[in-house]
Amino acid sequence: MKLADWIGFFCLILALLILWQFRQIVLLIFTAVILAIALNSLVRGLQRFRLNRSLAVIIALSLVVLFGTLFFSLVMPPFLTQFQQLIELAPRGFNQFIRWVDNLLENPPLWFPQQLEFRVPTIPEIAQQVGPLAQNVLGNFFAFFSNSLTTLLQLLLVIVLTLMFLSNPVAYRTVFVRLFPSFYRRRADEILSGCETVLLQWMAGIVINSIFIASLSAIGLLILGIPFVFAHALLAGVFNFIPNLGPAASVVFPVSVALLDTPWKALTVIILYIFIQNLESYWFSPMIMQKQVSLLPAATLTAQIFFARFFGFLGLVLALPLAVVSKVWIEEAIMKDILDQWQSQRTTATSFIDTSPEPVTDFEPDPQLFPHDSLSPLENESDFSQ
Repeated sequence: MKLADWIGFFCLILALLILWQFRQIVLLIFTAVILAIALNSLVRGLQRFRLNRSLAVIIALSLVVLFGTLFFSLVMPPFLTQFQQLIELAPRGFNQFIRWVDNLLENPPLWFPQQLEFRVPTIPEIAQQVGPLAQNVLGNFFAFFSNSLTTLLQLLLVIVLTLMFLSNPVAYRTVFVRLFPSFYRRRADEILSGCETVLLQWMAGIVINSIFIASLSAIGLLILGIPFVFAHALLAGVFNFIPNLGPAASVVFPVSVALLDTPWKALTVIILYIFIQNLESYWFSPMIMQKQVSLLPAATLTAQIFFARFFGFLGLVLALPLAVVSKVWIEEAIMKDILDQWQSQRTTATSFIDTSPEPVTDFEPDPQLFPHDSLSPLENESDFSQ
């Protein structure tokens, strides 16, 4: 390697180290990008009705505000009421389970093993054992939410960045693409288009999955006669945004309430949730979302552990979109553009290198990738000044 190559390599390492120090801010920026992509999809849908972009953005934001107002005024009050009652009943359900097990050990049936030394731990004992582990796993979670003012400022930052990205996404995209070497800018722009596509597919898929799981949970719990059906169903839908760990967490509250009745009803609730998750995984998702980006279960779980370990609770929530974007960049930039092009001798041209004698200094998005009704072209900047 030449001296210039070594200098460039060390500058890259230094930039990555600096970026790592600001990883929480980078994660907030990524959150704003996801929200901007979702809103931009709605804006492009409105632009099909021959609306200019500024008016389409205003209408899209108005629809979001209207939906949020209806949600918080109609859905949240009954949910908060039922959820508060759930918090009070959950320990009672666990204590009921402990008493049932103690009674079973004192008066065992004929088929139960005799002389079995077994004692169910109490809630304080469980808390003492689980406390250090929970503190280690969720330490970043409490650090992230401990300061209400910091949380409010972070939320405000995400909202402001989302509006900025939504107002003129091509300008910010162009700045990001120009961070790449001149010969790779057009290829990087194509990869970004692929990332946008898979993120939209992920968002559509997770919303449809959550509605499906919430609906089936409500129907099943209503048939079983479990109280607070609305709160349980809404929690099941929300927790579905966190794969693997979310469904397991959503079953805790209905099982705790069912334990107040009989342990066998709690068992039926567990069976119901297992049935719903398998139905969603092996039938609903493959049938409805055939184009949704797929990740191996082990890769999904590994991504959750990795991002939760280094980025905290927000990293756990965004583990799947981060994994999806990483998958696209690994497949396109590393697999196709480097490993698949690997040869013993240097070739004169490749499919992704611009071999023109002059470097590309002024990048403009490909019009075939960004038609006039897509992603806010630079020609529409005048709409915001009117």
